[in-house]
Amino acid sequence: IHAGRMAEPWARRAEAAIGRHVPLHLHRTGTLFDPEAIRSASGGPFGVYSPFMRAARAAPPPAAPLPAPRHIPAAAAPPSDRLEDWHLLPTKPDWAGGLRATWQPGEAGAGARLAAFAAAGLARYHESRNIAGLAAGTSMLSPHLHWGEISAAQVWHASAAAAEHAGRGMETFQNEVLWREFAAYTLWHAPHLPERPLREVFSGLPWRDDRRALRAWQRGRTGIPMVDAGMRQLWQTGWMHNRVRMIAGSFLVKHLLTAWQVGEAWFWDTLVDADLASNAASWQWVTGCGIDSQPFFRVFNPVLQGRKFDRDGAYVRRFVPELARLPDTHVHAPWEAPETVLEAAGVVLDRTYPRPIVGLSEGRARALDAYGEISVGGR
Repeated sequence: IHAGRMAEPWARRAEAAIGRHVPLHLHRTGTLFDPEAIRSASGGPFGVYSPFMRAARAAPPPAAPLPAPRHIPAAAAPPSDRLEDWHLLPTKPDWAGGLRATWQPGEAGAGARLAAFAAAGLARYHESRNIAGLAAGTSMLSPHLHWGEISAAQVWHASAAAAEHAGRGMETFQNEVLWREFAAYTLWHAPHLPERPLREVFSGLPWRDDRRALRAWQRGRTGIPMVDAGMRQLWQTGWMHNRVRMIAGSFLVKHLLTAWQVGEAWFWDTLVDADLASNAASWQWVTGCGIDSQPFFRVFNPVLQGRKFDRDGAYVRRFVPELARLPDTHVHAPWEAPETVLEAAGVVLDRTYPRPIVGLSEGRARALDAYGEISVGGR
């Protein structure tokens, strides 16, 4: 049996079990490098992204993908049902409409998205990847990569081929591909990544169990427009902009003081690109408890983040349409708007749109107090 090697713990257990009964040949398919190939000077695995990235760039790149064979000899197909006969797609209500409009699953869809991004989005990627309302700002290749509809090697070589005109955008994009690689690499060497913090001291954080606040976050009803827009984009399309994932994740973990594993589980259930390694590594990064983490005391202000990365409010207006008529100055913080402005925009706080479920200053202070209860690096 020939198969692609996977980093997920359950896949590794299955591979070991199968290998005890039949000859099993595992190949590198989903990543750029074999997980044991990139090592630090001491011979151990890297625990921080930047030196890993430099080592990966110094290593020989993966071979360019071969063209698809014209013909694959195969036995006659056995009798089979038609997928349509199983009636799997939802109808009443058709909650998959936004997913259907956003994605073209399969190899052809993946190739078309890569080609469009390389031609029109790659050169400006370093500038546009954080602009939430910009439709072509990111590649949106993550679901295709996760489901094996396109390989990391294909993406790498396609971006490298555009180096002459893409320049800095290509380099920034490849660094993001290497971040995905680093997540898989970390899961390989630390299989407990999805369950426990890599920095064990963070196991003692005093998390809150506020089911009402969690439900508001999941439904995009927190009263914080940038967070709500991201959570509604996730529910409607199965995907969320990369910058907004950080904003929404930070709000859940820091302002609501909800355990990162809870957010990780929700993303696992709702993302079409739900990748165990990337999902877990990113949630640990937001929390500050992973090996390669943002400072634990850094708390994103979602209003300032919105005003910086959604300046004209296009992203919020698309996914939180009840705020669409608010002026740019107030669309990210409607509770600060004068009553006359709210009235002109048809916004009635706590009726058409909720007030914030937690004050931003209050939530930040509560998070810092909680983090202060554990000893982190002498702080």
